[in-house]
Amino acid sequence: MAIVGAGPIGLATLLTAQFYAPALIIMIDLDDNRLAVARRFGATHTFNSSRDAVVRLVRDLTDDKGVDAAIEAVGVPATFSLCEELVAPGGVIANVGVHGTKVDLHLEKLWSHNITITTRLVDTVSTPMLLKTVEAKRLQPEQLITHHFALDDILAAYETFSNAAASQALKVVIAA
Repeated sequence: MAIVGAGPIGLATLLTAQFYAPALIIMIDLDDNRLAVARRFGATHTFNSSRDAVVRLVRDLTDDKGVDAAIEAVGVPATFSLCEELVAPGGVIANVGVHGTKVDLHLEKLWSHNITITTRLVDTVSTPMLLKTVEAKRLQPEQLITHHFALDDILAAYETFSNAAASQALKVVIAA
């Protein structure tokens, strides 16, 4: 599988994907710090798409087939297009990124490959299962928390999160 986007959503996807024991978990992002976190969290391969030939590297890892699951966790057209290039025939593109602009679907390339595309926004369907994994200590969501702020410092918290690349912020906690 490949997860495109190593922000908090992509990293949470990485943590939960491991419950299904995929042979490869490839993380793709532009931020080397987030890719280092992905390696610590269990990614088998990490690629920086600003400098790596990601499609070729993934094809090399998969005997030129592509991945069974390409998960888009960013929400921009380029990352969805990348998932279209990475997915193997018969595979799934799971879109969990929140898109604010139009994204092209290249059916002229995918129509004969039996691709499934899923989308999902936040809901409570998986909450009971996730809570059980947290209670059993199989999932530790606190790994994603990088910064803590008091409520009085809320502006600093927003500044830190809005400059995540420089501050290396993943999840910011604001407490009263």
